[in-house]
Amino acid sequence: VQLQASGGGLVQPGGTLRLSCAASGSISRINVMGWYRQAPGKQREWVALITSGGSPNYAGSVKGRFTISRDNVKNTMYLQMNSLKPEDTAVYYCNTYPATAYWGPGTLVTVSS
Repeated sequence: VQLQASGGGLVQPGGTLRLSCAASGSISRINVMGWYRQAPGKQREWVALITSGGSPNYAGSVKGRFTISRDNVKNTMYLQMNSLKPEDTAVYYCNTYPATAYWGPGTLVTVSS
């Protein structure tokens, strides 16, 4: 199953975005899925994870602002991002956890006034 992120864009600080991750097949058997991001000049990091049962886990930098969810019927995962900050600017990717070798192109989120 390959996963591909979409929904990025330019948003002002304090704004919101909702990212989607579409799967090429069923995600119901994927135990843990996650959102990752890579900012310019930095290493890729995980942002949020979710189990097949819907239990989330967040990196400290986004906790309280981002919400991860998944729809096993639509084979889609989401990342609702609120109160965005300039430091959230990055290319966002979705993948399993642990991650597979396929990352796809990701979706660029730019937070700037």
